[in-house]
Amino acid sequence: MKGLRGERLNSEFRKAVYEVVSRKLRDREPSLSAIISVTGADVAPDLKTAKIYVSIFDVSEENKLKSFGTIKENAGFIRHELSGMLRMRTVPALTFILDGSMEYGARIDEILNKLDVKPQDDD
Repeated sequence: MKGLRGERLNSEFRKAVYEVVSRKLRDREPSLSAIISVTGADVAPDLKTAKIYVSIFDVSEENKLKSFGTIKENAGFIRHELSGMLRMRTVPALTFILDGSMEYGARIDEILNKLDVKPQDDD
């Protein structure tokens, strides 16, 4: 969704979904991973669908995928909770997408830290 209204709506959705996942869904599903963050939201212009980008940090890939599956399975619950939080006529159908950009960035930082670069002298 483009424009100021779209950006504001995307931001509000991101915050609201994070609130539901971090509080209400964790109470309902205690097996969720330690660190889950909602990195973005993309609400369609017709307000019928929304893509929610989620980043999950866990010690094992298996637990990470299990937590992501739990979030996807509870999309209806999250949508229902959003209907009480947001002042909208209809709440869009939610599609969750696993965002790997944080892990990618951490991997790049690790590679850069391993490089042995000597500072150059300015002569």
